[in-house]
Amino acid sequence: MNQGLSIEKSTVKKTMNRILPFILLLYVVAFLDRVNMGYAALEMNADLALSAEAFGLLSGLFFISYFIFEVPSNLIMHKVGAKLWISRIMISWGIVVILTAFIQSATHLYILRFLLGAAEAGFVPGIVLYLTYWFRSRERGRATALFFVALPLSALIGAPLSTWIMDTISWGGLAGWRWMFIIEGIPAVLLGIVVLFYLTNKPANAKWLTEAEKTWLEGELDKERVLSAKLNKTSHLGMLKDSKVWKLALFNIAGFIAVNALSYWMPTIIKSLSASSTTNLQIGWLAMIPSIIAIPSILFTGWNADRTNSHKWHLAACVTVAMVGFLGCAFVSSVPMMVLMLSITSAGLYGISGTFYAYITFFFSESTAPAGIALVSTLSSLGGFVGPMIMGVFNFTQAMFIIAGFLLISLITLTTLKLLPNNKSDLAEDGIIEVPN
Repeated sequence: MNQGLSIEKSTVKKTMNRILPFILLLYVVAFLDRVNMGYAALEMNADLALSAEAFGLLSGLFFISYFIFEVPSNLIMHKVGAKLWISRIMISWGIVVILTAFIQSATHLYILRFLLGAAEAGFVPGIVLYLTYWFRSRERGRATALFFVALPLSALIGAPLSTWIMDTISWGGLAGWRWMFIIEGIPAVLLGIVVLFYLTNKPANAKWLTEAEKTWLEGELDKERVLSAKLNKTSHLGMLKDSKVWKLALFNIAGFIAVNALSYWMPTIIKSLSASSTTNLQIGWLAMIPSIIAIPSILFTGWNADRTNSHKWHLAACVTVAMVGFLGCAFVSSVPMMVLMLSITSAGLYGISGTFYAYITFFFSESTAPAGIALVSTLSSLGGFVGPMIMGVFNFTQAMFIIAGFLLISLITLTTLKLLPNNKSDLAEDGIIEVPN
């Protein structure tokens, strides 16, 4: 018994230490490269004569190609392995980001934003799928929460870094916003190469685990796959007919709308309320504050959802907090109060991210997980197109109310989601004590 506990403890510790910090780093770079256009907009929009509507469309265009290529990308990753495919994703998106520095017109930017979405498609659902190869359901909330800490962390790093580059670097006659794309695109290419040598596809291939640890981990994961097959559809057609899949997507669409509206427009929102003498770097420092608040929120939510086995109710609480934050934003007009409301909003929104992607893995069997996770993420990405567009088309107050309305729909949808089948006794007969909520 003690030996079994020792193997469990050492295996979980090794996998967390080996995998989670590295994929966190990958996503920090990925998300920064996705949203750094929000900081570039402080200068780029004037240089390229972009209107608010055009910038909103450009911010959302990324998600159109993301929508098209996400499911195929995840299916390919499941077939060829995470190591090769994640490497391809990172190198290709890094190249596209670097090329963005040399655009000369809005048309060039439209093309490259579409290509960036195609390049990055499959990264998030691919990593979420990858985590199911390594972590049991009882650890998955913490694992995905740490992965999604990259969202606020990238803003925490990116806000001062991006604005500092724009304010201080203009080598070779290139504007600061152009150098920002070059400097922030290079790490993706370099890390894409590192992935080939560092990432391990599955436990059986892990040279850094002992044979006993490999056997234990595979055995534990096999037990969960059996349970998952009892709870969920095992065919792709059956999965598509399952209303739970579509409810999961509908729930997450609002999250995508809200997060991307916030990510792309936060620097512009703060600038619009600031004095004319406020520098880009000062705006960057202010934009860091909501991210600082978001980090403990996402970590606590993921940890406590695992501890209490109540992912659904943690999600409901986070949606409610985010909704209150957006409504609050609609009524304030000073920089300090806006930063406070944006901080409340960020605490709720980012708390959703990690817990949700742990929650959805409970709804798919081993055979449907690659397509199912990608399908939910793909449909959700439509919200990534809508969110920035709402901010560009409507005035600020209207946009805040509209986004809060989407979050209300999300909350109502969540209340209708049920994981367990009607006949719970079947699970008891199989010796299953608990199933995540």
